[in-house]
Amino acid sequence: MAAVNPYLQVEKLSFAVGDKTLFHDISFGIAEGQHVGLIAQNGTGKTSLLNILSGHEEPESGTVTYRRDLRVAYLEQTPVFPEEMTVMEACLWHCKEEPRRIQEYLTKLKITDHDQPISQLSGGQLKRVALANVLCQEPDLLILDEPTNHLDLQMIEWLETYLSRSYMTLLMVTHDRYFLDRVCNLILELDNETLYTYRGNYEYYLEKRQERIDVTNAEIARANNLYRTELDWMRRMPQARGHKARYREEAFYDLERKAKQRVTEEAVSIQLNSTYIGSKIFEAEYVSKTFPADPNNPASTEKVILKDFYYNFSRYEKMGIVGANGTGKSTFIKMLLGLVKPDSGRFVIGETVRFGYFSQEGMAFDQEMKVIDAVRRVAEYVDLGGGRHLTAMQFLQHFLFTPLQQQNYIYKLSGGERRRLYLCTVLMQNPNFLILDEPTNDLDIVTLNILEDYLKNFKGCVIVVSHDRYFMDKVVDHLLVFEGDGCIKDFPGNYTQYRNRPNSDTSQEGRGEAGTKKQQEEKRVKRGAPNDGGTRSGARLTYKEQKELEALENEIAKLENEKKELEAALCSGTLSVVELTEKSKRLPALQEELDEKEMRWLELEEIRDKS
Repeated sequence: MAAVNPYLQVEKLSFAVGDKTLFHDISFGIAEGQHVGLIAQNGTGKTSLLNILSGHEEPESGTVTYRRDLRVAYLEQTPVFPEEMTVMEACLWHCKEEPRRIQEYLTKLKITDHDQPISQLSGGQLKRVALANVLCQEPDLLILDEPTNHLDLQMIEWLETYLSRSYMTLLMVTHDRYFLDRVCNLILELDNETLYTYRGNYEYYLEKRQERIDVTNAEIARANNLYRTELDWMRRMPQARGHKARYREEAFYDLERKAKQRVTEEAVSIQLNSTYIGSKIFEAEYVSKTFPADPNNPASTEKVILKDFYYNFSRYEKMGIVGANGTGKSTFIKMLLGLVKPDSGRFVIGETVRFGYFSQEGMAFDQEMKVIDAVRRVAEYVDLGGGRHLTAMQFLQHFLFTPLQQQNYIYKLSGGERRRLYLCTVLMQNPNFLILDEPTNDLDIVTLNILEDYLKNFKGCVIVVSHDRYFMDKVVDHLLVFEGDGCIKDFPGNYTQYRNRPNSDTSQEGRGEAGTKKQQEEKRVKRGAPNDGGTRSGARLTYKEQKELEALENEIAKLENEKKELEAALCSGTLSVVELTEKSKRLPALQEELDEKEMRWLELEEIRDKS
């Protein structure tokens, strides 16, 4: 695939790890302005391909050509910085000059302690610093490996909006399907060592991928039918063959290769026989939990997780827990499991409840053990009910571990494959109450689809802590929203319903579609919607709306002037620490106010144009 006005051109690229070929003779190009998503199963070469493109690894063969003087930035899945750096030094690493928008990046990504040593950061904090670093470089081409991992929902939605509006050229690997759908306009899929191209977003990719699979499977079926005939001919013919026979023999081997291709199948729905669960699940009886301030850190303050929290969990309830990082989501489920003690109150657990816990930290496997042996340590068979069962090997195959991969040593697995193996060990124990803490991190989209299908048919209770909006929408029907300082809201619905609820200050329109007037018009045309701003048909502006429109024009002008002055002040280098902090907080709030007023201006302007 040759790109028009190419930023990047890849020709006949091949790469293998040991005796395993990840991709062979793949070619593609990325043109200026394209937003490209790369999709593949775990362990099939996504991160290896990004490492080759960024110069971190060398291919076995093939070429990677960038346009001359192209600025490229790469967000690694597991970023690394020199330990002696401070947070601010890491954010500005590789930047030729300090960008004007640096304070917006730091504020949105909640990077507040600029002098903290990098060596003291958690994995999640380090990922946010690395994201600030690549954005601050203001590259022409930005390569992102799982950019949403470790970000809370507010940060993910900000990044999604920022990148969807951006003129930067993007290449990303992400399991966040809403993010893919809303940001990317071209999808590359690595499958069976081959690269396939889909010129559309994620929804378009799903449709066209299924068409490709159906066509390929039909071709393989036809080749198999013909192969049986030709195989019989090969066995019957004498060794001395004429010229025509030799031609047929060569054609036979080509046919054999096609007939032995892997037939792609959709995952078969599986329903395990979970242990019986009674009507009494758990009751949180006025639970409180506070973590005191660190006496060795003068800047730290106490953190309130729960304050007299009461909740009675229902049988077969599927609950999602959402909220910003640090609001206590993981602490809540650890208290439920008895791993953390509350300060007051208690959790009363039903006698029949049998927990299955999938933690963020994962499981410590014996690296020298084979995949199949690690699973057989948990169970040789999985009960399906009604006298039916699956062997450990059959169960692993359902979760995309082929018989050959099951004989692999664990140390050879990718990070995503290890998470998938960990998931298998949890589900095989036949729990009746699943608690999944960030289960989507490092899992590929195919595995997520399998897990979603499993959870929808699960005959038990589920609690999911996740920042994956698509996953939450598919699995849960109820939310606990952790807002911080012990405030928890109960919402009857999935995540999208919560975000689009009436009177929400973070509704879908205000969150994902705000922008300049010109951007709004371009986006409506792009998605084929009538350019009426969602307003009533054939109406005229009322007197009140006319006055509102006039007022908005003045207000927008004032806000734009304030924004210019604010940005100039932040870049001046003359502000005190107090002034810098105050203005840094004001900038994102001002931008949101400006977006909201521009949206309303556009709606009223379109009504006036139509009248």
